[in-house]
Amino acid sequence: MEPLITGDFTQASDPFALFRAWMADASASEPNDPNAMTLATVDADGLPNARIVLLKSFDERGFCFFTNTRSAKGRELDGAGKAAIVFHWKSLARQVRARGLISRVSDAEADAYYLSRPWGSRVGAWASDQSQPLASRDELVARVAEVEKRHPEGSDLPRPPHWTGYRLTPLAIEFWHDRPFRLHDRVAFTRPDEATPWSRLRLFP
Repeated sequence: MEPLITGDFTQASDPFALFRAWMADASASEPNDPNAMTLATVDADGLPNARIVLLKSFDERGFCFFTNTRSAKGRELDGAGKAAIVFHWKSLARQVRARGLISRVSDAEADAYYLSRPWGSRVGAWASDQSQPLASRDELVARVAEVEKRHPEGSDLPRPPHWTGYRLTPLAIEFWHDRPFRLHDRVAFTRPDEATPWSRLRLFP
């Protein structure tokens, strides 16, 4: 497969356009979940936390994903207001890292995405007290059955008030491409705030 970005990607001027092209390449080459990304946060004590989540949308405002606001990640996102993400596409030997500010998406955006989810995922958002202790699998199954009894499939099941989307507005984006002998290509884009144009800098591997 020929990549959508040809030539020296380190000369690109728009990180959003470059990310969009790399994501399109990954979507054509990765066997599973090209939108999977590591999300790194910190808790109230500054202890780091990381997990894999799925990118659900992306534009010039930033990277969007969805979760339970009462979960560990939700509490850490709301508490710190900052986070970092990493994409690694093994099939392309590429990596993208981004760091920036966290904000919640609008209720309209959250509602629209929630209603697009499979029915079982919508039920699960109500049944699961994400990140809280669970006595057994049976308890979770029973809670799912309870939600399904109250709301049979096809009935109105609104978005839980504790479930929404978050947007990472990047202040730094780095693109990395594997090269022989660990002489990788790296280019970083940075800006002090989202209203300021990007600065581009090539980095030693």
